[in-house]
Amino acid sequence: MKIETQLKKKKNFFKKIFIRICKLFNLDIIDQSKLYLPTSENFANNVNSIAGIKSINIPQGKVNINRKVKNLKIIIRSYTLEGKDSKFMLDQSKHRVFARPKLDYTLATINSVIKSCHHAIQYFKELKVDLIITDDKSSENSLEKIKKCLDQAQFKTSIINIKENEFENEIKKNDENGEPISNNMISNMRNIYKSINIFQNDADDLIYFLEDDYIHKKEAILEMLFTYEKIASQLNKELFLCPADYPYLYSNINSSKIFIGEKYHWRTVNETLITFLTSKKMLLKHLSSFISMATMRHHPMEKKLHEIYEKEICLSPIPSLAMHCTYVNTVYGIPPNFDWEKIWKENKFEC
Repeated sequence: MKIETQLKKKKNFFKKIFIRICKLFNLDIIDQSKLYLPTSENFANNVNSIAGIKSINIPQGKVNINRKVKNLKIIIRSYTLEGKDSKFMLDQSKHRVFARPKLDYTLATINSVIKSCHHAIQYFKELKVDLIITDDKSSENSLEKIKKCLDQAQFKTSIINIKENEFENEIKKNDENGEPISNNMISNMRNIYKSINIFQNDADDLIYFLEDDYIHKKEAILEMLFTYEKIASQLNKELFLCPADYPYLYSNINSSKIFIGEKYHWRTVNETLITFLTSKKMLLKHLSSFISMATMRHHPMEKKLHEIYEKEICLSPIPSLAMHCTYVNTVYGIPPNFDWEKIWKENKFEC
């Protein structure tokens, strides 16, 4: 018994030395019997990646990060109708899923993004987050509730109120077919243009361009940041990421390239709505197309964005990281195989 104890101590001693050597040379090993990574002091099914340094996925292995994420600026475009039209979608006579007033979706979106950012900064400890609400014509009552929601954030937040005549000379009053566009659509385009200006002038790394009816999973922002670092490092180029797995992606048989992110699979897509994450470098590279999207009503509205995706890589997660709260049967709405009601209940904001 005494000899067995001595042999065990000797074995543990050499094991500790071996682990220290692996750490010294930045090597990762795994105990297959327990699926434990002694160099990371973590189990294989947990988050083992280190922000800005390495991505670890079992069994794929390690990817060294050369595209470190430093800052994240999030702009949520807010437009909260009130009264009898508050439950209808923009320029449509259809209700959103759950048939709630528009403000409820705005608050749930902001609440979910704040929660998701709090989760992300536990791993991206040096990350600077800046959440901006660009609001167009919401009432004082709505703005007060939005402010209360923002008060939860442990990072920088602000509200920018857009003037009704802002960009009046830049936004075309007729669409690409010469037909007049509605005041609601002009308001939407005005908000997009404001967001582009903020990105262009203030952002210095990643920018998340977001509509106010996307409710996020807790892990959404973390998965997007880890995936951006990993795939951008592997491909040595900037990306576009969309948080939603839209139903339309299953309507046609299209070819996709599949990537492994942190905990999700990601596939290349050629279309998204105007909710996506990218870098300031990519924004400046395609600035004329972004401005065109904000000043001319194309059909579809995202036409210029889709043209960019013909040249750049845009990825969408499987399964979805966010729920687009729109009409239940639209192909651009709630994602398949997703617990819609659970995510809604977890992120409703009562005030």
